[in-house]
Amino acid sequence: MTEVVRRRILWGGLALVLLVCNGLIIAKERLLASGETVLLELAPRDPRSIMQGDYMRLRYSLVRQIDNALGDQEDMATADGYVIATLDENNVAVFQRLAQSADEAGSSEVALLYRIRGGRIKIASDAFFFQEGFGEFYETARYGEVKVSAGGDVLLVGLRDRDKRPLQPALLKAE
Repeated sequence: MTEVVRRRILWGGLALVLLVCNGLIIAKERLLASGETVLLELAPRDPRSIMQGDYMRLRYSLVRQIDNALGDQEDMATADGYVIATLDENNVAVFQRLAQSADEAGSSEVALLYRIRGGRIKIASDAFFFQEGFGEFYETARYGEVKVSAGGDVLLVGLRDRDKRPLQPALLKAE
C-alpha cells in the first residue's frame, strides 16, 4: 500500500468519525429544541450516596413502577421497552403501563424508552453533574427535567425543586 493510499484511508476514517459525532450532536440538539418537557419524580434515596464528587446519583420513581410491572421475569438482564405515562397538570409523568413500541402511546400519553442492562433499569441518565461546590444547592431536587422525542428518546436537561422550579444557580460561586 502506498503512502498516498494510507493517507487517504486515514483522512477518510477521520472524516467518517467526525461525521458520525456531528450527527449524534445534531440529534441531541434537535431533541433539546423540539422535545416535550416532562418531569420525572425522583425516588427517595440514601442521603449518604446522593453526592459522589461533583455529581448526584438520581433514582426515578418510574423505575420502581417499571420493576413492579415487569415482576420476576428471569430473562430481563438486557431488554428495551417503553413506559407509557400520562402527564399531570405540572407535566409530571404518571405511570400507566409498559409497551413494546412508542406507537402504543395514545394522544394524551407520552412514551419513554427504558433500557435494562445488567439487571438495572434506566430511563434517563442516573447522574447529574454540576460545578464543584454546588452539591448542597442541588440536594433540594425532587424532579428530573427531561426532554422526550416522539420516538421515546429521553434526555436529562436539569433538576427541579419540590415546587417544580428549575434549579439553576443564580451566580457562579467565586473561587
